[in-house]
Amino acid sequence: SATLAAFYQKIPVGHVEAGLRTDDLFNPYPEEANRRLISQLAQLNFAPTSLAVENLQKSGIVGEIHHTGNTVIDALLTVAKGQPSCNVNGLDWGKYRTLLATVHRRENWGKPLEDIAQGFVQILDKFPDTALLLPLHRNPTVREPLQTFLGNHPRVFLTEPLDYAELVGAIARCYLLLTDSGGLQEEAPSLGKPVLVLRETTERPEAIDAGTAKLVGTNPTQILAAANELLKDTTAYQEMATAINPFGDGHAAERILAIVDNYLG
Repeated sequence: SATLAAFYQKIPVGHVEAGLRTDDLFNPYPEEANRRLISQLAQLNFAPTSLAVENLQKSGIVGEIHHTGNTVIDALLTVAKGQPSCNVNGLDWGKYRTLLATVHRRENWGKPLEDIAQGFVQILDKFPDTALLLPLHRNPTVREPLQTFLGNHPRVFLTEPLDYAELVGAIARCYLLLTDSGGLQEEAPSLGKPVLVLRETTERPEAIDAGTAKLVGTNPTQILAAANELLKDTTAYQEMATAINPFGDGHAAERILAIVDNYLG
């Protein structure tokens, strides 16, 4: 809506994180359609990766395309320098290999969400040295099923949403992430944490190609199998933990500022 409003007023638009695509118009919904529409109207497209640049070039847009990296990595590294804490009542970070999970996407509502929760329980049952930290989304459609399936497990810690510094602290201290979040697929690798993506598709295939993330879907058996490999095989874990993050180096904002400054001249 902001892009349309700017277009109607002939105000230039810059699109940060431009060029992400799943090639499925309805997954994620409505984000995939919104991204495509914004790219057609933006004067400046700031692509986080070379693949995003290619996507924009193939779409025939008229605006400028710039490979900048993603500003989310700038924010993450800036906050991480302060070594923020994440104190959760009852959770002993030193005692457990803590799995950090987030689930909220519309396409996972209903049975997929229940399947994901079952996958979490199966991991915890197989690995008694693990705990699960799951900040709950405020949407009751997401929150209530997770509370029902996981709320009574002694090694599940359901919390309110973490502020950003707490989230960065949790990423830094956790063993691995299980998430359907797009941003965490980009952020966690910068802190050396493997990501298991709880989705059937991702608009960030660069993470899969780079080896920083694996697409595991929502089937409990597949979730357990993927986590099992990382929890039992040190070599497999280290390969993901040390893979190079393709989404930026912490200087995207500087590049974007220089491009905007030059554009406005």
